[in-house]
Amino acid sequence: MLRWLLRCAVLIVILTLVVPAAFVALAARRERDHAAVAAPKTGRFVSAADVQMFVQEAGPLNGPVVVLMHGTGAWSETWRATRDALATAGWRAIAVDLPPFGYSERPRNGRYAKADQGARILGLLETLDVRSAVLVGHSFGGGPTVEAALQAPGRVRGLVLVDAALGIAADGDAATEPPALVRTALGVGLVRTSLVATFLTNPWFTRQLLQGFIADPAVATDARVAVYQRPLAVWGTTAAVATWLPELVAPPAPSRSESPAAYRELAMPVIAIWGDRDTVTPLAQGEQLVALVPHGKLEVIAGVGHIPQIENPDELNARLVRALAPLRPAP
Repeated sequence: MLRWLLRCAVLIVILTLVVPAAFVALAARRERDHAAVAAPKTGRFVSAADVQMFVQEAGPLNGPVVVLMHGTGAWSETWRATRDALATAGWRAIAVDLPPFGYSERPRNGRYAKADQGARILGLLETLDVRSAVLVGHSFGGGPTVEAALQAPGRVRGLVLVDAALGIAADGDAATEPPALVRTALGVGLVRTSLVATFLTNPWFTRQLLQGFIADPAVATDARVAVYQRPLAVWGTTAAVATWLPELVAPPAPSRSESPAAYRELAMPVIAIWGDRDTVTPLAQGEQLVALVPHGKLEVIAGVGHIPQIENPDELNARLVRALAPLRPAP
């Protein structure tokens, strides 16, 4: 019995210490690419507040502008089909890499609060001399998208939130606090880095991670998995994502985009597009969103989970093009 217990103890030590440490070491060996060199030639870097943001564009330069924000672990390339569909419909579609993901510069101050990310979106519009745009935010990118609209409502013609992870509190309730143990663990840099290196930035885990977000695991094809893996070789990715992680799990302060009252202030049209099989941000969250905003509309895509742009891109793109048609500025 004692020998069995000792073996179990050794196994626990290996699993909790040795394996994560090995993945941290592998990440350090893998992340050798400089973003400016490794970034696809189909995009460019644009000044966005305190960072150089990598963007990929399509469509006429004088067309109405729509900006696409991705979710956790994704980057601008995951919007390619949507970007091209919007461009075909006459929009100037700009897909961005929200730091710390993709090829964008990571902020030197390490600030990834939703308000900071929203300011970067607005900084991008300022640099590109875009007076007004439609903003599209997916998953965790939805919070920064809403923050940008709250900070400069006059520059946002409309909002489209796709299976957005907004964390909106119920009226009169404070935002849900994570357990104290979680906050304590995330306060330890080594713990955060080990978690990120083992799961979020580990190419061996990309497929399993992606399958956890979609309704049909077969959608996680080799080609799609490879797209998500491409920026994982950029220098400092694991460290940057580890710095960002508390904003996902246990943000130090609530944001305006979590307050029901803030949504009642949004005067622009707000379109929510949701997969009816989303288990990450269930459909009820989309229903809550449109009930709060003055001008809200909910579009539901059947048989789709949390990432419609790869699960059923044709359906998402058709709905998006139709929904954006009334938001075109007058000639």
